[in-house]
Amino acid sequence: MMIEIRFHGRGGQGAVTAANILASAAFLEGKYVQAFPFFGVERRGAPVTAFTRIDEKPIRIKTQIYEPDIVVVLDPSLLDTVDVTAGLKDGGIVIVNTEKSKEEVLEKLKKKPAKLALVDATTIALEILGLPITNTAILGAVAKATGVVSLEHVQKAIQDVFSGALGEKNAKAAEEAFNKTVIYEL
Repeated sequence: MMIEIRFHGRGGQGAVTAANILASAAFLEGKYVQAFPFFGVERRGAPVTAFTRIDEKPIRIKTQIYEPDIVVVLDPSLLDTVDVTAGLKDGGIVIVNTEKSKEEVLEKLKKKPAKLALVDATTIALEILGLPITNTAILGAVAKATGVVSLEHVQKAIQDVFSGALGEKNAKAAEEAFNKTVIYEL
């Protein structure tokens, strides 16, 4: 069964890179994948949406994802301005980079997901990378909350994109987020 994932971030935060790395991780597991961005206003800080599809068979659909199984939010400020749960399928999962509580996040979501995963990926990124770029850290949360891909393959895909010490740091950020993600069944 096809899994459709929609990433919400801001320009410069790496949402497009995260979608591509997730697709690469699934490809390493022998799955068929598709990853692509959607840009509105192409400027740093503007809302950006990126998409990943994962399936056991070839993917023929070529549209945006309007009814995602999983929503990933890299920038918690988007919860105040964007309906990140628009079209979320029943039984859907929402993964948010935030330091806020479950109750505070749920208050901002227009649709209640079946599963909510929270991780402070910004703090992890600052501690490990020295920058508030959360894309690789959030992929650790995706691996833990969904089981769609393994942490091992996420880390391998990260190191295929970022070589040397930078790749190691980003892989470590993913592992740290994997370990610190808190999952709520709703």
